[in-house]
Amino acid sequence: MTKLLLSLHVLAAVLAIGPVTVAASMFPKALRRAHSAPDDCEALAALRTLHRICRVYAGIGIAVPVFGFATASTLGVLGSGWLITSIVLTTAAAAILGLLILPAQDNALTAAQAFGPSPALHPAARLAMLTGVFNLLWATVTVLMIVRPGSTTGA
Repeated sequence: MTKLLLSLHVLAAVLAIGPVTVAASMFPKALRRAHSAPDDCEALAALRTLHRICRVYAGIGIAVPVFGFATASTLGVLGSGWLITSIVLTTAAAAILGLLILPAQDNALTAAQAFGPSPALHPAARLAMLTGVFNLLWATVTVLMIVRPGSTTGA
């Protein structure tokens, strides 16, 4: 059962978190393009698509911690420092995505559709920074899951 849960956890991480990190990373550049060419329908379509990918896969990404907790429980490592650190970092990444990145993308998309180019409404740099922090948190969690300092699971 542990191997099945671990496989589902890893698959969920790759298939759910991967698309969010890529789409969120592409959004600021697409936003700059949409602001520089307000009549470019393809630029707005790209923004809509990237935002939709982020929203949908963020929802699917809930499966990652669900399978992670189930796996950790079967391995008996719920109290391990590396896992607690990973949980804290995952929570921080989820908060950044749900409370900062997705609303900022939504606001930027609405502004791009309604107002055209406006430097005051151009949050691409802030979105790029937030996405970088989000990606760095997930990279750190990934390393912790692989290295597992102090792990007693033998791997």
